[in-house]
Amino acid sequence: MNLKLAFSLSIASLWHRRNVLALVTLTLTLSITLLLGIQYLRTEVKQSFTNTIAGTDLIVGARSGQLNLLLYTVFHIGNATNNIRWESFQDLKTDNRIDWLVPISLGDSYKGHRVVGTTDQFQKHYKYGRGEPIELARGAWFEEVFEVVLGAQVASKHQHNVGDAVVLSHGGGRTSFSNHEATPFTVSGILAPTGTPVDQAVYVSLGGLEAIHIGWESGVAIPGRTVTPEQAKERDLTPDAITAALVGIERRILTFQVQRDLNQYSGEPLSAILPGVALSELWRIMGQFENVLLAITVFVVLTSLIGLAAVLLSLQVQRRQEIAILRATGASPLLIALLYVIECLLLTLVACGLALGVGAAGITLVSPWLLDTYGLKIALRPLSGTEWLILAGVPLAAVCVSLLPAIKAWRSSRKQGLGHANSW
Repeated sequence: MNLKLAFSLSIASLWHRRNVLALVTLTLTLSITLLLGIQYLRTEVKQSFTNTIAGTDLIVGARSGQLNLLLYTVFHIGNATNNIRWESFQDLKTDNRIDWLVPISLGDSYKGHRVVGTTDQFQKHYKYGRGEPIELARGAWFEEVFEVVLGAQVASKHQHNVGDAVVLSHGGGRTSFSNHEATPFTVSGILAPTGTPVDQAVYVSLGGLEAIHIGWESGVAIPGRTVTPEQAKERDLTPDAITAALVGIERRILTFQVQRDLNQYSGEPLSAILPGVALSELWRIMGQFENVLLAITVFVVLTSLIGLAAVLLSLQVQRRQEIAILRATGASPLLIALLYVIECLLLTLVACGLALGVGAAGITLVSPWLLDTYGLKIALRPLSGTEWLILAGVPLAAVCVSLLPAIKAWRSSRKQGLGHANSW
């Protein structure tokens, strides 16, 4: 059997029916693009989650579940069940097993972005990705009480520059009717993009958060009790409590010991969690939904392949004369059947190639929007081994699906075989 002849005949046949098969190829291309896109995004989103925080050994907060503690401290989602007393934080600083501490205080917002009260320790010790430090794209880290540092996406979205004035709002919601208009902040710096929730946050000093709440009770400013920025700077701005703390332990062997002691802290109920473990649990929960979505996409691809087989079956009626001529010129029934397999395989390979191009273009166009809207950094990269296996599985599935029209063609060509009716 001449395979070269079979390929030549298949290409000629596909080109002759290009108008009919173009729509089938388009459908198959879109379904393969969807399949690869979902797998690609699953991998990138998981990597983005994993890269959100690095180098932090423990996160300490008020007693709660580890997912809740992780979500409101790292992802700025939800609220704390309680706060940590400032005395407890100071007590942690005296533990010689702990090498550094970063206080985190939440509760306010700026146009829907979470305001994070902290110190210069955040800039020194917070890392993401593979231990990359956060860096300033412009300006400097805050030094004064009423200075603020903006995440990259906050500055980009609201078109802020160093020196601009911003007014924070009371409460962590996207809409607030209680603004700290009497105590505006000045932008001292803008962070470089990280592809993490850091880009969506606003950073001020702990003293700054205390200052804007002087004279406020139950989320409302009491007339006559609020102060001006100059008056606030003269007050003692030491906080009574913070929301959480990031803990760094250079002697990693002590991590579990410190975690156990903090969970049993006698001063107040605390929870100390391992960020890596909490991230794994969060991804395990989310991964179940993504696996379902991936399975649905696989069915979409199979449906497209079955549609291709159905088209080839419907074209067999129109190809009776063509098959009779091939049989008359000496083509065997096996060669006739092989034509259908090769045609189906070639169409699938073309669809796979187109899907790679469409997918690359889609990622290039969508990645800036994902970074701006959700803080997800999706980079264009070569396909992973798993993604190549998924892509390779599509032509293999196409060969299996093509067996149905191929077998039917083999049977019908034997009946049309003229003098070759009994040959293979």
